[in-house]
Amino acid sequence: MASFPRTVSDFTQAVFNPTTPALQFALKNMLGGGLALYLAFILQMQQPQWALTTVFIVNQPLSGMVLSKGAYRLLGTFVGAVVSLGMIAMFGQSPLLFLSCMALWLGFCTAGASLYRNNASYGFVLAGYTTAIIALPATAAPLNVFDQAQARFFEITLGIVCASLVSTVLWPRRVERQLAVQARHAWQSGMAAAAAELLGVDQRQGLLDALGRIVSVDAQRDHAAFEGPLGRLRAQALRLMSRDLLSLLRVARGVARQRLLLDERAGEYIDPIIAGVAQALADGGEMALGQQAVVVDETLLAQGLEPPLHACLMRLTVVLRLATIAAGTLKAVEQGDEVTDAPGPLAWHRDVEQGVMSGLRSALAFLAVAALWIFTAWPAGLGAVSISGVVLSLFAGREAPAGAAMNFLKGIALSVPVAALVAYGLLPGWEGFPMLCLGLGVPLFMASLCLSQPSIAPVASSFCIFFVNNVAPSNAMTYDLEQFLNKALATLIGVGIAVLVFRLITLGPGARHYRRLVEASLADLSQLARRPLAQAEGWFGGRMADRLMRLARYRNAHPDEPNLHWHDGLFGLDLGGELLHLRGCLVDASGSLALERDRYLRDVARLLKQVRPAPEVLQLLDEVSARLQEALDVDVRLTARRRELAQVAVGQVRSVWRRWCQKS
Repeated sequence: MASFPRTVSDFTQAVFNPTTPALQFALKNMLGGGLALYLAFILQMQQPQWALTTVFIVNQPLSGMVLSKGAYRLLGTFVGAVVSLGMIAMFGQSPLLFLSCMALWLGFCTAGASLYRNNASYGFVLAGYTTAIIALPATAAPLNVFDQAQARFFEITLGIVCASLVSTVLWPRRVERQLAVQARHAWQSGMAAAAAELLGVDQRQGLLDALGRIVSVDAQRDHAAFEGPLGRLRAQALRLMSRDLLSLLRVARGVARQRLLLDERAGEYIDPIIAGVAQALADGGEMALGQQAVVVDETLLAQGLEPPLHACLMRLTVVLRLATIAAGTLKAVEQGDEVTDAPGPLAWHRDVEQGVMSGLRSALAFLAVAALWIFTAWPAGLGAVSISGVVLSLFAGREAPAGAAMNFLKGIALSVPVAALVAYGLLPGWEGFPMLCLGLGVPLFMASLCLSQPSIAPVASSFCIFFVNNVAPSNAMTYDLEQFLNKALATLIGVGIAVLVFRLITLGPGARHYRRLVEASLADLSQLARRPLAQAEGWFGGRMADRLMRLARYRNAHPDEPNLHWHDGLFGLDLGGELLHLRGCLVDASGSLALERDRYLRDVARLLKQVRPAPEVLQLLDEVSARLQEALDVDVRLTARRRELAQVAVGQVRSVWRRWCQKS
């Protein structure tokens, strides 16, 4: 969190000088929350505060985000409620078995949340969260667990419906519109990075920026799909554009590698052509790309071109073709046009070991708090155990859980005195729903304005949730100060213990984590030969983009160490790119060439699965590459263009592997 003066400045800016979008967002929170609370009162729900807090949890600036988050919150809530019923039914009379089962469930949900992203991750979080708020309190009255589960489910559902309704009807801001803007930025970044790769410059920042934007805009695609037909069409087109940009980047890097194989005279001949293509990519205009395509085609017609030079020019034609295709798919995203043969979504790196360790940490932390409750016989200990389970579910799967949980704790601490003032200083003398809304609305409105300030938004979010929870509005209000203080103390202690555990047991990425990234890259390369080609680009490109961004963070954090892991990531990207290019060139192969292609891919997959790059395995791919080159030399069915590009790709696979071994 920012320093105290900066925090005060951000708070003042948010509350007293809000932007129009921030003001609209705060008003939507107020209206959605007020509607949810009023309906909860009318429907005589057990704990209306859950409907109100759900509005603040689910609400997002963009309507598609509200709908997607609400849908997966509903799914996670349902799963958590069902699991709660099962736990109480099986272990309700066996506290130790129940707590052990609860710890395992929280660990499982934490591991699942760390292995997935976006909506699926949130679903795992809510499954653990819901079990903590239903099953743990139900241990005091196991026979009422079904009523409790049903009540929490309908209260949360009401909050989701109200938040979605208000967000969709009042000042709607659609994700699919922003998706078009972000897609153009990603496209521009990808074209600029491809231009830099062609020229052999800026092999890090431009590539990382492009990959980061592609991954970032792809993350918004899930939300747009909830906004109707146009959102789904744009999401489909975006998947296609992401694949095209990743293909463009890998082929551009291949041209740069091919350029290094040319002698000085050939290099001087082709450098102006490469520079022209790079400039056309940077400009991004279809006319400029078309003009450069004509230049390259005319150059290819020249007599006496050496094979390496001719191969480099052939690859330039592929770059221009992919750039033109990417420009067309960008138009499809912006206009919401229907596309055919849309690939699957981008994949990402999943570190199972890291997920399991995060899950074990959550389970052990929960058991530690539960042991404190049991051995001290603390009357309010059940509340501490419940809230620690909630915090572990929410934050244990994040990369920096201690900081997030600490902000959560700060919001809770701020909410306690404000809730005490409202609940015991104002509400006892006020009557009616309008006065209740006034008492709740002023602090919540100010906190909602703070949600638009990134530096204080986590604290403000926690404040909203626990301010409502501490006031506990209901049709029959009770004012028990002792109970209020015990509940607040239990909440602070439970969250404090979770923060302490996160700080003591750190699972930050270390050298072993980055070695696993390289091992995972080799495993993916071995699978790349078997995956369906239509889906392989997004699968491999997305996972490698994720890994490269992680490796870049490690490189920034350890600038004095050798860049071996970073180079391993780049070599993995290049080797996979050449394998994809080779498969694309030989997709129409038949007869003996098809048999030799399949044999080559099987051999490469087997070899990459068995060994790591090292100087002693420098010649590992020489024999299998020679066999495929011989088959290409004698084949007459494949077009001359595809045969030449395939021969270049085989040579590049071998060359990249040899350089990787030399660097290791």
